[in-house]
Amino acid sequence: SKNIMQFFKNTLTISFISVILLAGCNQNSTAKPTQLDKTANNDTKSLHNTAAQSSDPNNNAEVANALQANLNASGVDVHVLSAVPSGVPDLFWVTLNGSESIFTDKTGKYIFQGSVVELGGEKPVDISAKLHSKNAKQALQSVDKSTMIVFPAQGTPKAAIYVFSDPTCHYCQKLHSEINETTKAGIEVRYLAWPRGEQMLPLTEAIWCSKDRNDAITRAKKGEKITSDACATPIKEHLALGYSLGVSGTPAVFAENGVQLGGYLPSAELAKMAIANKQ
Repeated sequence: SKNIMQFFKNTLTISFISVILLAGCNQNSTAKPTQLDKTANNDTKSLHNTAAQSSDPNNNAEVANALQANLNASGVDVHVLSAVPSGVPDLFWVTLNGSESIFTDKTGKYIFQGSVVELGGEKPVDISAKLHSKNAKQALQSVDKSTMIVFPAQGTPKAAIYVFSDPTCHYCQKLHSEINETTKAGIEVRYLAWPRGEQMLPLTEAIWCSKDRNDAITRAKKGEKITSDACATPIKEHLALGYSLGVSGTPAVFAENGVQLGGYLPSAELAKMAIANKQ
């Protein structure tokens, strides 16, 4: 708990790059951190690999290290994990530690954020959206399901969704009030912890430390008080993952193929979109 509270406090120190990445965050979202708290436990060490050590076979270590050097020289405290070709000549897609992905040029001296659209085909293709989805799919698939709160599909499973959720959020509560309809439609719901601020942390910790987390999150979203003994939680890791995927509010719903479906959607529409974006 102390380490996670420090994580929130660290977000108050906003560097140049975090100001760029904060554009458009709603008032209920926490400030985006520029790095994970240095007291993080061993479970988050994978986020601290140097760019040159990335396991991505497409990683261009030269570009990644050049960008890291330029960030360091400018006093920007973020960590480059990888830089892979974007499909646009001399433009690379950069994965950062705890912050949303960006583009850089082959020199690592310039950074870009926003949509990159390819023209010339039957219709425009949003390259940046495809890269975001690919990143999200890989990152979400790597999360241990035991760290999530999972509501299995009823009957024949048809698809799954990942939901970054805050139990005090009205639209998170509305989404959860329809979870029986969603799971009956064959959709497995996988909740990740995403308290929107330090004041929401105790309730989120109590839910994840409860013996029956499914019951606890259901009661919490009805406004009930939840108490439990302290325990180790994945909240910090879930927060960092959310930030890296561009989450700025809740609920943030992702399909299995990594496409962000949006925030709250009525159950029938949510199920339809989840099935359409299964892979």
